[in-house]
Amino acid sequence: NLADAPDPATIARPQGGGNGQAAQFNTRRFRFLADEGAAIIVDGARGDMGTIFVQQATAVQPPPDANGQPPARTFRVWDSDAKVPVQISLAAEHFNRLIRMIDAGEHPTMTVDLSVAYQDQDLNGYNTVAEIPGTDKADEIVMLGGHLDSWHSGTGATDNGAGVAVMMEAMRILKTLGLQPRRTIRLALWTGEEEGLLGSKQYVAKHFGYMGEYPPPVFTTPGPAAPHDPNGPPPILTKMAEYDKLSSYFNIDNGTGRIRGIYMQGNDAVRPIFKQWFEPFRDPHWFNKDTELGAYTLSMSNTGGTDHLSFDGIGLPGFQFIQDEIEYSTRTHHSNMDVFDRIQADDMKQISTIVAAFVYQAAMMDGQMPKKGKM
Repeated sequence: NLADAPDPATIARPQGGGNGQAAQFNTRRFRFLADEGAAIIVDGARGDMGTIFVQQATAVQPPPDANGQPPARTFRVWDSDAKVPVQISLAAEHFNRLIRMIDAGEHPTMTVDLSVAYQDQDLNGYNTVAEIPGTDKADEIVMLGGHLDSWHSGTGATDNGAGVAVMMEAMRILKTLGLQPRRTIRLALWTGEEEGLLGSKQYVAKHFGYMGEYPPPVFTTPGPAAPHDPNGPPPILTKMAEYDKLSSYFNIDNGTGRIRGIYMQGNDAVRPIFKQWFEPFRDPHWFNKDTELGAYTLSMSNTGGTDHLSFDGIGLPGFQFIQDEIEYSTRTHHSNMDVFDRIQADDMKQISTIVAAFVYQAAMMDGQMPKKGKM
């Protein structure tokens, strides 16, 4: 029963180099190509049927020192002294055609017209925040949100226009029903998520709290790394005015697919609460007679890469819902296919309904959402 899934920390995992070794190899490979004088570096496209996954260029990194230790400085593409070879993404079908021509003895030539510009007229990022005031617990807060920014190759429909739309719709549902929540319900549409959760990190640091220094660093500062000493004192949590006022935060940022459950972020104390809240949505037919599964999965797993981490990272209850994949990783995520045509309208309605129910019930609880380690 996935609703009672065990803590993944208790499950044995195979050992191996994994992503760390792959990243080191890719860094060396990229440096080799640049040193060899490659005119253009074409990334290894993993899409098909015209899908091109595009994110950002890569800067050449210096080699390890004589002792094999990482270099004292790493480069970002926007550093004025960074070495950034010309890089393009090419559809697999176009690349394969070039290979077939070469195999047939042809000598194709390729012309690249590449236009790149930084939009630096305004270097600020802007969160968009709105709220429904509470009643007897109005000074306490339940938040919901999703990030408003997106990558440039598509229009950001599934990442994360869908998340923005369903969160706004959840607020509309609550307003239309005329509900009066006990706690204030606050919606936040974050900026700068794709650049490192920038909008939510700064908001959380200003209103709720932060670990270590303030303000949290936006980007890694060039120079020797200063990792946390595992044998030293842990980073200090500084609580801001609203730290003890935030009950919970709910996030959507995994595409257009309907909700199947929620990641509990290792907080087993919320299991009975969420299990009860999902109960009306367990029936496969509650929303659509063609639905194969209802929403009920409670996973102890942590999931990353989006704005709930800004809350979870300082010990506040922050959660991301589990969603149907719906070609997210294979077709739309950070690709030229992230467009409105890929949105599933019925799934979006289901998401909005469940989010509205969760947020409202969180706002109506007698006590706040349990934090990790507290029952």
